Amino acid sequence: MSYVTALTRLVGAALVLAWAAGADAQAPYPDKPVRLVVPFPAGSGTDIVGRLLAQELSTAWNQAVIIDNRPGASTIVGTEIVAKAPPDGYTMIMASNNHAINPSLFANKLPFDSEKDFAAVAQVAVLPFVLVVNPQLPVKTFEELLALARRKPHELTYASTGNGTPPHVGGEMLKNVAKIDLIHVPYKGSAAAVADVVSGQVSMMFINVPSAISLVRAGKLRALAVGTSKRLESMSEIPTVAELGFPDFDVSLWMGLLVPARTPTDVVDKLAQDISRILNDPKMRAKLEEQGAESAYRPPAAFSAFIAEEINRFSQIVRDINLRVD
Repeated sequence: MSYVTALTRLVGAALVLAWAAGADAQAPYPDKPVRLVVPFPAGSGTDIVGRLLAQELSTAWNQAVIIDNRPGASTIVGTEIVAKAPPDGYTMIMASNNHAINPSLFANKLPFDSEKDFAAVAQVAVLPFVLVVNPQLPVKTFEELLALARRKPHELTYASTGNGTPPHVGGEMLKNVAKIDLIHVPYKGSAAAVADVVSGQVSMMFINVPSAISLVRAGKLRALAVGTSKRLESMSEIPTVAELGFPDFDVSLWMGLLVPARTPTDVVDKLAQDISRILNDPKMRAKLEEQGAESAYRPPAAFSAFIAEEINRFSQIVRDINLRVD
């Protein structure tokens, strides 16, 4: 074989390899399983919605979307994992209010920047919260609960799913606006917190509707008031805290997808478009409504702006109610 022929073959082989590498680099996203980190325990409202979304994305992509529950430290554990993951679209997080609350509660202590270290993909849903009590507590209305709390200051307790979580913020907001004295009992997730309210070891808690609705219908919890500004279709007989005398009161849980900063724009856009399509499907909306959640899509730019607004809003709330982590 001549030198020229050998060189020609080597060049040809190199070109083929380069073409193959280029073709592989252009493989449509996603071409392997995607991890969706949920920074709450399995069975929580965020987990339920995350699994519904993961199932739909898996079907649309013909790729597995694997739920990775990483609870702990007011969602900081799971959020840090995503902040430090490769920015390739294969690691996402189902973020919620905590993403906006934590910068105020843990100022200068977070191992990430809640805005700079993430790219917003899409807001997905809103989970309303409802104030529930143990049925053995001698109250049947929100007004009776406030009256009991005033007669017995520092005796009634409220559970939360951890320091700085929306149920904690909701409880402290209620204490502030209603001028009542309650004892905070934090738990590591919703399952244990709800179980102790059901058993009567804790008096009450703000709980998202997906986690509460079956227990309320079974008579294991009594719902007294809805934390959002309007009544819920699934629990239309329950009044809102706002209509019961506190017009500015609003406790709900928003959630949406974030990916690491510097994730390619085309990947973010594809994710957002696919999520929009899924949330516009009446079947998906019905599935969310069955769980007491509401579809609430925001595209990347709008969701990013919303998160910035929420960080500012919760900064003011934390100051107003003098919120501290226990």
